Amino acid sequence: MRFSVKLLRRLLLAIVVIVVIVYAAAVGYMYFNQRALQYEATGPITELAEAGVTGAEAVSLPVGDEHINGWYAPPRAGKPLIVYYKGNSGSFTAEHQRYAQFVSAGYGFLAFDYRGFPASPGQISEAGILADAIAAYDWAAQQGFPIVIWGRSLGTGPATYVASQREARALLLETPYLSAVGVAAERYPLLPVNWVMLDQFRSDLWIAQVSEPVLIAHGTGDTVIDVSNGERLYTLVTNPNELWIVPGAGHSDLWDAGIWAKAEAFFERSAAQ
Repeated sequence: MRFSVKLLRRLLLAIVVIVVIVYAAAVGYMYFNQRALQYEATGPITELAEAGVTGAEAVSLPVGDEHINGWYAPPRAGKPLIVYYKGNSGSFTAEHQRYAQFVSAGYGFLAFDYRGFPASPGQISEAGILADAIAAYDWAAQQGFPIVIWGRSLGTGPATYVASQREARALLLETPYLSAVGVAAERYPLLPVNWVMLDQFRSDLWIAQVSEPVLIAHGTGDTVIDVSNGERLYTLVTNPNELWIVPGAGHSDLWDAGIWAKAEAFFERSAAQ
């Protein structure tokens, strides 16, 4: 009997040791590979000549010793310039249909790849993305037009950060997160992401410093960033304008669901204010 108890204790200890080793290995793997897991910075680049965006030009924007590449088109008289902060997947050039619609409606735009994404050189980090975001806004402001900010998915973090640091006419957040670290915690509930995640994108903290009118758009069918993120973020907005929730819409469905019509009406309301 004594032998059996001693053996059982050793067995339980061995199991605990194995579990701890496996858990530590999982945490270590996540830590050292987290940016490869967090970002989807690969994909083809659509050339501007093939994109059908009338009146746009390719631009290279300096960011300290780095540079980022994008497209720019000025607005028609009386319309603002949209500074567009892209989502996580691929290159900004993939969304050329959006930019063509902006231009067709008289809006200007500036869209670009953060450093480390297909069209811009460099290494990806939160600090780098935020520096790129500020540099893009400042370059756009130098063009002399009223500015509205549009962030999508990953881009809602830098868009919110920029709006907290600069004065624009309006801020539109499409499928935003409360924080990137919060989304990671929802996805990996057993891992200590709050302790080990480097790029946390704390929109929940930045939004308190945003004075611009804010529209948040989200879909109830979003499986990438749960709709509760947009709903909770909206409760923290100091100048709320509209929370647009689309029943059943997924993460990439809002353009087809009519977000452009919502955006135009929102930008016009903001200009009137």
